Amino acid sequence: MLDGLEREAAGAGLVLRLRSGPALPWRGLQVAVARRQGPTLTLAGDLRGWMLPTPAGLHLDTLRVTDGQGGVGALIWAATMAWALEASPCRRARLLAIRDDDRQHARLVRYFHRLGFRPLRELGARPGDLPQRLIWGGAGLLMAGDCREVLDRALGQWRRRCPPAGSQPYDPPPEPGCGHSHLLPEPPV
Repeated sequence: MLDGLEREAAGAGLVLRLRSGPALPWRGLQVAVARRQGPTLTLAGDLRGWMLPTPAGLHLDTLRVTDGQGGVGALIWAATMAWALEASPCRRARLLAIRDDDRQHARLVRYFHRLGFRPLRELGARPGDLPQRLIWGGAGLLMAGDCREVLDRALGQWRRRCPPAGSQPYDPPPEPGCGHSHLLPEPPV
């Protein structure tokens, strides 16, 4: 699955890379997408997290998308969940919809809900919340999602924006700049 996503990304002028740390009791994870502009690569988005080797051990900490064109966020989510299902025992992922301000928090909750994440509990100012707030870096809504469901939803979003070469385009048609791999050389490994 990850190899296929890398090829689809290359066809859209993007470079997808995933890096995970050594298998210790916990393992760091970073997924990055860069936009290829000639010989130059510009970071379009990245996700960082870590996992414990348990079915519910995938913890997603930071998502940053600087270039929303061409389904970058959906590609990052699809690659993250494909990695979890292929290379780890994790089948459920957790994240925190941080509560910096109410409007942004509501947008995050809607975004994560569309991807398949569901609320677990609110982390607030209660003394019992302190350990979790230290782990997650703030207050907000702790959410969990099934990796397969999030993968399926993210793939649907990604492929609506940049369908693989040879497939029928979804409605709406792909955004400008969503070429296919036969037009661009494969990125170096």
